Amino acid sequence: MVGLHGSPLRKPYSIASAPWEVEKFGTLQLLTQVDDTSSLDPHLELATPGTLLDVEGPFGSFGLPGDGSTPLLFVAGGTGIAPLRSMIIQRLARGAAPPMALVYSARSADEFAFLPELRALEAAGRLKTLLTVTRDERDEWEGRRGRIDEPLLKDALPAPDSVCFICGPPQLVNATAALLDKIGIADEAILIEKY
Repeated sequence: MVGLHGSPLRKPYSIASAPWEVEKFGTLQLLTQVDDTSSLDPHLELATPGTLLDVEGPFGSFGLPGDGSTPLLFVAGGTGIAPLRSMIIQRLARGAAPPMALVYSARSADEFAFLPELRALEAAGRLKTLLTVTRDERDEWEGRRGRIDEPLLKDALPAPDSVCFICGPPQLVNATAALLDKIGIADEAILIEKY
């Protein structure tokens, strides 16, 4: 929960930093949404670099399995990439990581957060990344277009026994969980976080 210092107003944000990054750098990354008018989230509209914020938490139980050897599929919609980015970076820091893939959906290409980092991880062979744009009709985007569907998830799935993490708007989360169930992923291997 985050708010301007001294303000009683608090709003939940997902942490995008991996635990080792917080420990090493002493900073916490949060991903804030930009609305359709390209203005900042009204909750933090008065925040500028150096503004003191109050942080409570973290809260919740959306996290990595403990064994470190399970193949992982991450599915993000919009700012739902924040906690998934944290988990990806944390798992990669352990050294030999199991196979991992990310399916990431955004309304337009310019809404993909952490894109240079994700592309670098893919280029290094550390993370399979499948991006899709749902609303942007400009010609600059040469990647996949459309909502997350069954063929995309089948292509992304690292292994039949993968643990799947889904974070994003409720419609994306519910539809993706149903598709994963349809392709044979056990209910206990589908972990979700809606915002």
